[in-house]
Amino acid sequence: KHSIMSHSVPERDPVLDFAKYTDQRVRVRFQGGREVEGFLKGYDKLDNLVLDDSIEFLRDPNDLSQVTDKTRPLGLIICRGTQICLICPSDDMQEISNPFPDEEEVEAEGDAET
Repeated sequence: KHSIMSHSVPERDPVLDFAKYTDQRVRVRFQGGREVEGFLKGYDKLDNLVLDDSIEFLRDPNDLSQVTDKTRPLGLIICRGTQICLICPSDDMQEISNPFPDEEEVEAEGDAET
């Protein structure tokens, strides 16, 4: 008899290769909207990250979906992989305009053309 537990699960290749970002500044967004930035010092197969010299970007108290330029220092932190939504290198990050305007913006543009 073979039980389900006796079969070994083959190891998968990681989806993300964090090795190329080691010792570089990365920005991480978590579920719930919090954002931090720090030097990537380590990671594991569960995508948990270790960031050093990290800061948190504070959110607007009137609109928690908006991150402000205000920060607070955190230092050395461990980011749980299951809570991470986005990871990007800080050096290459640049703000772009929203390619998906909301209905109010579309209506305002339509009114301006008439």
